[in-house]
Amino acid sequence: MSADASKALKVITGSSRFEASAEEYTVAQAAADLVDAFLDPRVYRGDVCRVYTPIDTPDFDLRITWDLEDSAPTGASAPEFTVLKMGERAVAAADKAYVFFACRSDKLAGSSSAAHIVIGVEHRDVWTEPEGDVEALKDAYATVAHSVSLAMAKELRCEENGGLPARAVLDPA
Repeated sequence: MSADASKALKVITGSSRFEASAEEYTVAQAAADLVDAFLDPRVYRGDVCRVYTPIDTPDFDLRITWDLEDSAPTGASAPEFTVLKMGERAVAAADKAYVFFACRSDKLAGSSSAAHIVIGVEHRDVWTEPEGDVEALKDAYATVAHSVSLAMAKELRCEENGGLPARAVLDPA
């Protein structure tokens, strides 16, 4: 995770320390799972990791996932999202963000077209509204989603890092 994403996690969770996820939750493992899923159309989603605040602090569970889509995103995003200029599409809200990018890679053998990958960062707490500066939260979620997306694109050896910039672009599209 980038230094910017580490700072963003503090904005999201209020903490700069976190509990470790299980050992299988790494970008390398998530990329390997995605490669396996690319060859098996029955699987299209998996976890990258979960982020937990330390024991004896207020609970916070941030879920980071990957999805395989059939094509690039089309149509309008839901009104809660701000659309950003990253990858095929990036959207951010006060409690979640998604980065869509296309990946052509030798690791995704057997395909002449690009894989369409979505990295999601979500805080799934239907009982609590996000607190704090909504714009800062949107930027923080987008920064974490970008960092994980770029790490996945690099791990998968996507051509041109899946079209993702080196740093998160937080300007609305």
